[in-house]
Amino acid sequence: MTDPSLVNNPDADRLIHGLRDTGYNFNTAAADIIDNSIAAGANRIDALFDMDTEGRKIVTFADNGHGMDAEQLHAAMRYGAPVRNNLASLGKFGLGLKTASSSVCRRYTVYSRRSVDQPIAKLAWDLDHVTEVNQWEMLREPVTDEEEERFEDLVGERGTMVVWQKCDRILDREYSAPGGTHEMNALKRKAASLSRHCALVYYRFLDGTDRRERDIRLTIDGEEVLAWNPFYLEKSEQVLDEKHQRIPLELSNGEVHEATMRAYILPRAKELSKEEQGIARIANHAQGFYIHREGRVIHSGGWLGVFGGVEPHTSLLRIEFDFGHELDDAFRVDVKKSRILFDPALEDLLKEILQPIYREANNRYRNKARQDISGGGGVDHSASNTNIDNTSGRKEPRGESYDEKTGEATIQNRKGRVVLHNVEKSDVDPGSVYIQPVEFLPSGDLYEPAMYPVGGSDVLRTGVRINRSHDFYTKIYMRAQDNGYSIEGMDYLLWALAAAELDNTNKDLEPLFEDIREEVSTNLKRLLRVLPLPDEEDLNGGE
Repeated sequence: MTDPSLVNNPDADRLIHGLRDTGYNFNTAAADIIDNSIAAGANRIDALFDMDTEGRKIVTFADNGHGMDAEQLHAAMRYGAPVRNNLASLGKFGLGLKTASSSVCRRYTVYSRRSVDQPIAKLAWDLDHVTEVNQWEMLREPVTDEEEERFEDLVGERGTMVVWQKCDRILDREYSAPGGTHEMNALKRKAASLSRHCALVYYRFLDGTDRRERDIRLTIDGEEVLAWNPFYLEKSEQVLDEKHQRIPLELSNGEVHEATMRAYILPRAKELSKEEQGIARIANHAQGFYIHREGRVIHSGGWLGVFGGVEPHTSLLRIEFDFGHELDDAFRVDVKKSRILFDPALEDLLKEILQPIYREANNRYRNKARQDISGGGGVDHSASNTNIDNTSGRKEPRGESYDEKTGEATIQNRKGRVVLHNVEKSDVDPGSVYIQPVEFLPSGDLYEPAMYPVGGSDVLRTGVRINRSHDFYTKIYMRAQDNGYSIEGMDYLLWALAAAELDNTNKDLEPLFEDIREEVSTNLKRLLRVLPLPDEEDLNGGE
């Protein structure tokens, strides 16, 4: 039985005003209202900004979702509303509507109905009224003819309309001429800022070609919000291998759920047209993690403790990180759904996975001239490929079988039968697969061994991938491009190292060989640090 002397209800006036300062800004507050519309099944959402001649600002959100009857509306307006039936919905704590609204205004009113044959339900929270009575008391006022007409115009047969009034926190300053041109322009800028924010936050919902989420149409002051995908799939390169794209996480209750991750390196600005640069929006603050909860972006940019602060040399790298509502507690998602925290163990894991890609993005930025030099196809490896193909008695592993579905190849080497993973199929001539220059290697190393199933057959060839972005290629190979013997000599050396590794590796020795390659590649980079990139004279055969 409850002891009345121990019931200690909060002071209504102080708490309802204190909840205005939970960390929302205007964009995150508006997005919380839009979240509710999406959770209610809406596929059309409109936001409208109005201001009268005296500077009173009103923001209206309208949707065609399921709507609520009077009882449901009463529950939704409670601070700490009941848990939603659909736990995967974008709503979370039952506070968003209230804390988001009050962070911007001192009065917010919700109108809703479930069908055209029902009356419009209406309830309001007015902070000034709560202060006056010092009770958690809402206002139930009749729906005026003007309000009903506006509801019919914006919502239609069913749905919800949220109206913010007494908006004392919508703009960052007060204006000497309330309602004048300067204040009106500031309000228009606020609407434009919200449009840009929503274009990112809901890009999967706004993009009709993205089938991961259902489609919605969102307008702000009558202008449709168009999706902005931060990963610019038409121009970027997804560089995270498949085995690292799924991250199982165990919760305290023993349940295991997966987060997923992909990594994209965008082109350098100089490789894009002016229009494409506007789409890519390459900037320091845009690098890093884009965290998605149930398909909605809740965090954009920055490294969240996995790496240091943002800096120019990694501005091309963006990480797509996805999780569902089941992992909310694991990531400590806040009430605004705009903050996430990684567990230290997860930070370490992500750093280990992403370090090579982070390093590669750094290299691409630092060496703007590097790929222009190495990517031009000036180095001819055909003689090396031909001679390797014609050399009998080569010591290398014997390929036994290849499974195109799994990308696994089985080889016979000195250690026995070994299964190799992530083997790429090559459609080039069998005599051209031995030396394979590639734009970059995720490890950042100079080379890595490779087995290639050639063309339409399962015949396996031993090859070596050489990293064009490594200093050794851009500073040594490129200078030697007109000296066939030098090119062949370097090619033979790297192929021989790769063949020896493949002929002697197994599951236990694989990490050792990887460490050796990394150490060799790092030492070469350090030795070549003082050697400049080749200039035109170097590339044209000069001394």
